[in-house]
Amino acid sequence: MGPRLHGLLWVVFVLFALLGANSAYLAAVTFLEWFKGELYQNYFYQIMFLGHLILGVLLVLPFILFAFSHLRLAFQRKNRRAVKVGYALLIISLLLLISGFALMRVEGFEIRDPNARTWLYWTHVITPLLAVWLYVLHRLAGPKIKWKMGVGWAGSVAAVVLIMVGLHHQDPRAWNVEGPKEGEKYFEPSLARTATGNFIPADTLMMDAYCQRCHEDTYNDWFHSAHHFSSFNNEPYLFSVKELRDHLMERDGDVKASRWCAGCHDVVPFLSGAFDDPEFDIRKHPTAHAGITCTVCHAITHVNSTKGNAAYTLEEPIHYPFAKSENPLLRYANEQMIKAKPAFHKKTFLKPLHENAEFCSTCHKVSLPGELTHYKDWLRGQNHYDSFLLSGVSGGNARAFYFPPKAQANCNGCHMPTKPSSDFGAQYLDESGSLKIHDHLFPAANTGIPHLRQAPDWVQKSHEDFHKGNVKIELFGLKKGGSVDAPLKAPIRPSIPALEPGETYLFEVVIRTLKLGHLFTQGTADSNQVWMDVEVRDEGGVLGRSGSMDESRRVDPWSHFVNVYMLDKDGNRIDRRNAADIFTPLYNNQIPPGAAAVVHYQFTVPEDQQKPIEIELKLNYRKFDSTYMEYVYGKDYRNELPVSVL
Repeated sequence: MGPRLHGLLWVVFVLFALLGANSAYLAAVTFLEWFKGELYQNYFYQIMFLGHLILGVLLVLPFILFAFSHLRLAFQRKNRRAVKVGYALLIISLLLLISGFALMRVEGFEIRDPNARTWLYWTHVITPLLAVWLYVLHRLAGPKIKWKMGVGWAGSVAAVVLIMVGLHHQDPRAWNVEGPKEGEKYFEPSLARTATGNFIPADTLMMDAYCQRCHEDTYNDWFHSAHHFSSFNNEPYLFSVKELRDHLMERDGDVKASRWCAGCHDVVPFLSGAFDDPEFDIRKHPTAHAGITCTVCHAITHVNSTKGNAAYTLEEPIHYPFAKSENPLLRYANEQMIKAKPAFHKKTFLKPLHENAEFCSTCHKVSLPGELTHYKDWLRGQNHYDSFLLSGVSGGNARAFYFPPKAQANCNGCHMPTKPSSDFGAQYLDESGSLKIHDHLFPAANTGIPHLRQAPDWVQKSHEDFHKGNVKIELFGLKKGGSVDAPLKAPIRPSIPALEPGETYLFEVVIRTLKLGHLFTQGTADSNQVWMDVEVRDEGGVLGRSGSMDESRRVDPWSHFVNVYMLDKDGNRIDRRNAADIFTPLYNNQIPPGAAAVVHYQFTVPEDQQKPIEIELKLNYRKFDSTYMEYVYGKDYRNELPVSVL
């Protein structure tokens, strides 16, 4: 071996020694995590892992140059045992380097299949051990090994690694803890907390573009979701909260009671400290249009209770190095670290609580506190969570009339269906053999916001397709004489009865909730518009109608509405989402899940009726009624929001 090749060998030795020490530290932390069942990675670990990637890349060229130069010189040597072991060492070393590059997921060489990555990972773990063993065999067949130097290096590395692992074991950070009570003074009457009790920088909560770089499919779904447009980027919501804040300033001299809204709708300005300012610009402030960001949901560490009203704890997440850097090289380094070693990223942003209905209860269960209404300390608001638990859909109610083929363990089964994806987070979520993600459009009932935003057609279609099969209506029976206590003739099929001219009948229409796992309608049940549209006709035209819309697309006020008619203390309807004025409902026509409601329609057959009569029943849905939309956009607004036939 000449001096140049000998010098190159020393470069390989030095890099390998550094990489070996670095690997020993990383392996020790990994073993500690496996042994304890906890994640001990921290910012220092990420820096060390970045060093692992850099050292690995630096090792490639000198190793290749040395290996093949040495191979060319040693190919014909008489010590065939050393040559054969050298071949094996070269093959194992190449496997080590190739598996390392594959695990890095370098652009153009990205392996996303979880099973393939598992094989690559264990290849990368085992091949260094084989390489050391083969190197010893290779040297035993040649010049004498300098054991003293190797043992000294190993002892030093072991000592440092033991110290570092001890420090990791004493890591004071606790995962998924409830926020301290000190946060109450900042966040009440919302039940939201931060892990430290302090505010979180707004830019940390608004890193959606950062998430998009690796989760493009998920980002595109979320971008068009109602979660994204939960805040002041939603014109109807902006109107209601602006009116509330103006009302609170006049009544209380501050806007603190509006925190009740912000804990779920305006998390970024709220938890960053901007929301309490009475001069907060709800149209132009950088945080006003953030909505429920990726970080807002995925940095929640604890569900404090199932009381709702934002009963969660959110922490400022620890990112990999250079997460906020604008430097292209540093951004690339950050992405490669996450792709190569995503465990810490996954632990930080994806938790078991995200699979629980309790997580959704934090914002999809609401009560109105006394600080808001100045009436009672507690009034029930919307409540998806309890009605889900008490439904046949969850498997928690044996008295439901209708059950799905398989009970849903959580809200995700319906509202986050799986879909094929090439995102880096895609997994095998079912038996299809395709990599999939959960749909972050959250298909549900809000068809109003996509229309107002002029969202792509597929967004509206996703929501409308979701409605299919949820509700069924039937003309079940009729009562001759038109009174409720008259004899019931039912069912009216297969033998359809003949109606007598001049006679009055009561038609019994049944609305059944089939697949819903919560009350129908739910959410903003006072401004959701769900109504029966019933038309009686013969071939000559319409004989009677209930539920029609006039030229301005206002619904007949005498229609049967499946909603809540809420009143203020003066008996006026709560018709502009003015939650602070809620006093009591006049009626509540919501239908429980797996249940039914009966609607009565009286009709008198004309005296001269000779032609057959047809009765058409439709249950229509429109997100936001005309009265509310006129408050938002002015008296001249024509309510063109889409009407879905359920």
